[in-house]
Amino acid sequence: MPFLAKAQCVTDSIMPIRGLSIAAPQAKSCDRFVAFIEKELAPRGVNTLILRVDYNYAYKTHPELRNDTTLTEKDVKKIVGVCKKNGIKIVPQINLLGHQSWASKEERLLKVYPQFDETPWVKMPEKYDWPNSDGLYCKSYCPLHPDVHKIVFELIDELTEVFEANDFHAGLDEVFYLGEEKCPRCAGRDKAELFAGEVNLIRNHLAQKNRKLWMWGDRLIDGQQTGMGMWEASMNCTHRAIDLIAKDIFICDWHYERPDKTAIYFAMKGFNVATCVWNKHEVSMLQTQDIIKFRKESSPAMQERFKGIVVTFWGSAESMVDNFDKSAEPDREPTKAFLNVFDYVKRLSKP
Repeated sequence: MPFLAKAQCVTDSIMPIRGLSIAAPQAKSCDRFVAFIEKELAPRGVNTLILRVDYNYAYKTHPELRNDTTLTEKDVKKIVGVCKKNGIKIVPQINLLGHQSWASKEERLLKVYPQFDETPWVKMPEKYDWPNSDGLYCKSYCPLHPDVHKIVFELIDELTEVFEANDFHAGLDEVFYLGEEKCPRCAGRDKAELFAGEVNLIRNHLAQKNRKLWMWGDRLIDGQQTGMGMWEASMNCTHRAIDLIAKDIFICDWHYERPDKTAIYFAMKGFNVATCVWNKHEVSMLQTQDIIKFRKESSPAMQERFKGIVVTFWGSAESMVDNFDKSAEPDREPTKAFLNVFDYVKRLSKP
């Protein structure tokens, strides 16, 4: 067995998923991003790329939902090609349900189809501040609107097909607007059931073509009982949905301030889970050590549910690539966390 193949097998046994979640690059930066995958990600053993595409692709099914500058099919195939060459799984993402706006700007779905808005009475401010009297963080679409899923599912199908992907990430994080009293469809509904209904609907659509749903896990954690609050957990009762959704959904369990051990909770509930880290490299290292420990010290059934680590990067793809350019001087803290995690796993994986 060649050395590389042997090392790969050892790495997989320690941590099956070694991922990066990052925004899709701009079209003009696509070649640079492809080179980054080849030169930086692959040699460090990254085998999963969650690519946050949203409306930055030249959709043919719904061209009205394209952003002004988008990746073309040709651009996407370049990314697909380099990932195939290096054994990297692509999981494309569109933020669904929540995150339909950011700051003072609506995202394309609600901008083009305002009738899908769960809270049309909440107007986008000229200048965004948090906190605010409307409780506006990000808008949501109404999960019970009769026309929204036809459009959403067509986007999912097109994106997964062009990326040749067997898995799709739907976001589903930080959903604050759900089951609002003024919504003619959602008012009075149980928010856990509403959330679970949307999750299962997306999951079932993907399952028709043997694809799997990935999602962030924060809305499935009880923010009050855990003390984790409204960001990394739920304070509007959606956490009960964890017992209402399909067990084959992959959970991306993110915590950035502390190495909270909720991966155990998801695994005990029967879900495959990856711990997701960000910019605090000391916390990221503890989280990495935890997931390896869980795989070693749990029961055989539980061991296989702890799938690994996903490093998240919340700047642009271009800024992360810049962080690997010694001539640039951006904030390198998220990059430090990324390097520490993957260098640590690589050291453990030496045969």
